Amino acid sequence: MATMGKYCKAYLLKNFRQFSHWTENIENVKKEKKQVDGKEVEVDRQLTDDDILYLQENYVVTDGIFKDENIIFENVTPEWKEFCTKTLGFEIPVYEPITINTSVIQDNAKP
Repeated sequence: MATMGKYCKAYLLKNFRQFSHWTENIENVKKEKKQVDGKEVEVDRQLTDDDILYLQENYVVTDGIFKDENIIFENVTPEWKEFCTKTLGFEIPVYEPITINTSVIQDNAKP
């Protein structure tokens, strides 16, 4: 079953290709669905610079939003992480916990 991460960000493939050690696992590219003789079939898809791929929270790049499917790039190194943060501006947001003042809620609930 596919695993959805907590955060990913979409980028055009041409941005990833700027990284000097970029490689593509083309066998993991999502297939395209086409109609052939009235039947729906899946065919190989060629990646282009304008395709959208997803940089996951673990710095793996996928062809889709799930972090463990269709992995296109997984050579996560310190250089790759630096490229992602400095060149792509990738930053995983930190969500502050929400505190609720229960006394205000209780005061508002009184008739």
